[in-house]
Amino acid sequence: MAYRDFTLNKLEELFLITSKIKSLFSLADITPSTPDVWLSEALEMGQKLRLRSEKMRSEVIVTPILLYLKRINTDFFTIYSGEVLNVDKELGLNGECDFLLSQNTDSYTIDTPIISIVEAKKHDIDLGINQCAAQMYGASLYNKKKGKPTEVIYGCVTTASDWQFMKLEGNMLTIDKKIYSIEELPTILGIFQHIIDYYKAILEPVEA
Repeated sequence: MAYRDFTLNKLEELFLITSKIKSLFSLADITPSTPDVWLSEALEMGQKLRLRSEKMRSEVIVTPILLYLKRINTDFFTIYSGEVLNVDKELGLNGECDFLLSQNTDSYTIDTPIISIVEAKKHDIDLGINQCAAQMYGASLYNKKKGKPTEVIYGCVTTASDWQFMKLEGNMLTIDKKIYSIEELPTILGIFQHIIDYYKAILEPVEA
């Protein structure tokens, strides 16, 4: 068993994680961020390609967005792609993650994951929610084991065209009832920035 094998029912059965669907963000608290020329041109070129696979969509749509966020936040976080996050193999909390955003400690290994991003398979957001929720719980336990507990872990499931955010706080998983289209990119960037600002406020600054 691995992250991709979980369902929300299994997470509740094994780890007492309950879930609900509700508005996760008040748009009054979100400041839309207009992408710069580099990101706009990168996405425009990417969207002209035949994006037939999850891998291709990740490479030409998701990765440029994450790189843009990393740059405007002065490398506050590190991007891990395709890395294995092993927390507890016996419980199934192990496996490869599409993307993990982790506080940048200049560590060679994953340190303090804060956001899990799952590329939805077969363009099915619902399938991605199960895997993302399991990875978020795994990340929460991972941080506790490392002595850096994080009360909240965020997640996002994306088809590259659609983006749905999630939040795990304690044993409560909240799934945003709104799915954002890539056409709403300034709002998507604003939500990511809102999440990153939350972690900037609670995590100790990284020593230069």
